[in-house]
Amino acid sequence: MVVSVLMVAEKPSIAQTLAEALCTRGHPTSRKGVSPAATVYEYEGDFYGQKAWFKVTSCAGHVYTIDFPPEFNVWDRVAPVTLYGAKTVKMEANPKLRMPAHFQKEAKGCSYLVLWLDCDREGENICFEVMDNAVPNLVPLHGEQQVWRAKFSSLAPVDLRRAMANLGSPNKDEALSVDARQEMDLKLGCSFTRFQTKYFQGKYGDLDTNLISYGPCQTPTLWFCVRRHDEITGFQAESFYTLDLVISKIGRDLPLEWQRGQVFDQPIATTFRDIVQEGKPIAKVTDVSQKEDRLPRPQALNTVAMLKMASTRLGIGPQQAMHMAESLYLRGWMTYPRTETNTYPGNFDLRGTVGAQTNHPMWGQYAQELLRQGLTRARDGVDMGDHPPITPVRGGTESQVGEGWRLYDMVTRHFLATVSGDCKFLKTKVRLEVNGEEFSLSGRKVIDPGFTRIQHSGEMDDVTIPDFSVGEQVPVKSIGIGSHKTRPPPYLSESDLLSLMEKHGIGTDASMATHINNICERNYVTLSDGRRLVPTKLGIGLVHGFQLVDNELVIPKVRANIESSCTLIANGKAQIESVVHHVLKIFRDKFIYFEKNVGLIDQLFESTFTTLESAGRPLSRCGMCNKYLSVVDRKPVRMFCKNCDRVYKMPQNGQIKLYKELRCPLDNFELVFVANKVGKSYPLCPMCYDDPPFGTKNAAGKHWELEHPIYQKYRPQVMACIAENCPGTLCLDVDSAPKWQIDCNVCMQQLQIFTDRAHKVKVSSDFCEDCGSHLLAVTFKQAKTPLDGGETERTACLACDTLFNSLTTSGTSKGFFRRNPGKGKGKGKGKVSTEREVFVSNLPYEAQEADLRKDFSECGEIERMHMPMRETKCMGFAWITFTTEDGMDKALAYDGDEYGGRRLRVEKSGQHKTAAGKDKGAGKGAQDKAAGKGTQD
Repeated sequence: MVVSVLMVAEKPSIAQTLAEALCTRGHPTSRKGVSPAATVYEYEGDFYGQKAWFKVTSCAGHVYTIDFPPEFNVWDRVAPVTLYGAKTVKMEANPKLRMPAHFQKEAKGCSYLVLWLDCDREGENICFEVMDNAVPNLVPLHGEQQVWRAKFSSLAPVDLRRAMANLGSPNKDEALSVDARQEMDLKLGCSFTRFQTKYFQGKYGDLDTNLISYGPCQTPTLWFCVRRHDEITGFQAESFYTLDLVISKIGRDLPLEWQRGQVFDQPIATTFRDIVQEGKPIAKVTDVSQKEDRLPRPQALNTVAMLKMASTRLGIGPQQAMHMAESLYLRGWMTYPRTETNTYPGNFDLRGTVGAQTNHPMWGQYAQELLRQGLTRARDGVDMGDHPPITPVRGGTESQVGEGWRLYDMVTRHFLATVSGDCKFLKTKVRLEVNGEEFSLSGRKVIDPGFTRIQHSGEMDDVTIPDFSVGEQVPVKSIGIGSHKTRPPPYLSESDLLSLMEKHGIGTDASMATHINNICERNYVTLSDGRRLVPTKLGIGLVHGFQLVDNELVIPKVRANIESSCTLIANGKAQIESVVHHVLKIFRDKFIYFEKNVGLIDQLFESTFTTLESAGRPLSRCGMCNKYLSVVDRKPVRMFCKNCDRVYKMPQNGQIKLYKELRCPLDNFELVFVANKVGKSYPLCPMCYDDPPFGTKNAAGKHWELEHPIYQKYRPQVMACIAENCPGTLCLDVDSAPKWQIDCNVCMQQLQIFTDRAHKVKVSSDFCEDCGSHLLAVTFKQAKTPLDGGETERTACLACDTLFNSLTTSGTSKGFFRRNPGKGKGKGKGKVSTEREVFVSNLPYEAQEADLRKDFSECGEIERMHMPMRETKCMGFAWITFTTEDGMDKALAYDGDEYGGRRLRVEKSGQHKTAAGKDKGAGKGAQDKAAGKGTQD
């Protein structure tokens, strides 16, 4: 009997690597699964003595994410304090990936499930997310273990096969610790973030209030940076003095070090100088000592050490370094990059790992020497029981490794350094006396460079000094007093911050880089030269404000306690319910106190930030009080009425100007104009934009509402947007003359029409019978009219009329409707090719291009076809171009045939009649041409 085994990895690339490593009979086959992101690899093999059919697939990170039910996600309706007692729900992390359905289907008919998720707490949590969908669909085997867990740290085939031979069980406690942390972080973060964002929104002009976030890890991380800032700003420089004495021997000037170091009183320094230079000062050698010393080789590399090295040595930030390391791991160049362990386990194959580097062109010879001479025992460290330290898996050159080479180079050199000898050097110290004051001179000579041969950042230079003997007298060349000032400590570097986070238990090896990245992205700190983190005015204000109310909200001790509570759950020493309840109760009380005393932060912000009234410039009249609204131009862009004490949100792109001093007919607010140098510009009413009158929010993606009387007058509708999958409407920009354009009210689609030939353009109340678009009534300039006989007026459909179509180009694609590829080149000057092309109209809305192509292919070979669509529905017409005139002639014979319940109209392109021709004609003096006989430039 052949059993089926489902194996699930964390990423698609790992699934492929896993299948190729474990398949011993030929090569695995592959097929698509239910999820578009997950391939299924299949092969035959053996599973615990049974013949088996293996299916290897993957997820794409977490299957589920935790959130509040929908009713708790409306900020204006839910008091933040109620979030502490709210239920949480698990939702699909990415519904488009259809991961639950994927695992449910693949598990059917399988007897066993083997989980190959990352071997950390997050990976353990994902194991149970997969199990929730897969286990109910396994073939039941009563009393037999059906779910197995693989533990591995490298994607090398030998390591994967070893893990397959030593399967264990998933750890429920570790998975629950992640659930606990996720729930606590969600409720703490959301409650404080919602409250303070809403409270400070609209109060200050130079405060970005789009999102003032709080995070149980993010905020203590920021606190470290602000604390260092406070130390720097509070630092008071102090003068100190040194004796600078120089002796001369064999033609070399040798500065000596004063044994007293420094004094902080200048008269005392002057006294010592006078003592030293009394008479004819001579430096007498009192002692010469030599001692062999050593610089110890580095410890094995864990995550935090790797991120610190990447920042200080490579100038790569923690977040970017982590992404590089993950990529190197997934591509099989490096072991798993998330580990707290910095000592090699007893069974770690050090010789094999070094041996994999022996053929490398840069350090292969060094690796060979290590194997010949014997590896040095690595320094002791801490084994956290998670993953072995980070090491290279195989040798690779820069061209082979590609992206991430610098990090791979650093990791490999570090690994080789850990099994190399210490750097040995001879340290010489000469003690001298001048009139009773002691001085010294030090030298250094490297005996054995050891690990510094391979890890260049640790290499040492010789410091050579002449030979001295006890009792020798050396002439003093100069004596002086050096004046100095104490300096404040520098701002924290990324490396410094990582060390502090590790020391205080803020975040995990997997999340520290994210927390640092968050405080940078949210403008709480900026990255300066030397990758040092300088707090912004906002970051400083937040931390100082929290400290005024409740210092424990920002200091690292509280977060460290939460992490230790989660560790108790992971180790099976505490129940998830009791831990979560205890922590949430503490923070709920803190939140209530914070809410009552937030005014203290407000007082601080008043001295730090500019009020809206001071930051804004008067622009337009308020429709409620008729006083001036002020516009705050810096983001987030807002308008503010001091008299009504109300803030109106505004579009974040474009310059806000007054619009013709016109008023909105709905609320009497003066209209403003959003002007963009590139793209569309449009008028709006501040009140209607902030609180739409037609029940739809701007969050739906619309720049303006078609029903609003402003846009009916100043942005009249023309036709459905031609952009793919856009539900918007193209509207005439009446302010765009003489370079007339049509803009979509949803997407960035923009059409340039009539290429500076039109004097007037109006949207007619009549519609095109073929496509349903509004007709355009155009008056051309006398000197630039494209009409025959010098005529200047024409009313027709922009989409269907050949002339209008030829004078239209898209600002966001190469051609209007893509009917004329390669011609026109965005300037609208190329004529539409109509040879062997037919125009098919009166199509049913459910028509599909593939079906139409199939039906008309009976006439002859089709060169190209275009059927404009709005969302998933046909707009009622299409153009078909045949490779031969015979094909076109046969297609014209379809005119009048029934198609999908409608009677088709098939005409030669360029000769079909416009709705204008049938209803009204094309204007003065052009009745025959308006019938659509096709005047074209």
